[in-house]
Amino acid sequence: MEPDESPPPVFKSWRRVYIFVICYLAFLITLFYFFTRRFTP
Repeated sequence: MEPDESPPPVFKSWRRVYIFVICYLAFLITLFYFFTRRFTP
């Protein structure tokens, strides 16, 4: 059985998908950090 070598549906390469996911997670972590700092009593 050969691995599927098709490109991802949204981005043109899997590397771009991974970079997007890592950046998105970093953004969410930063956002939640600032929400926590702002609304801590």
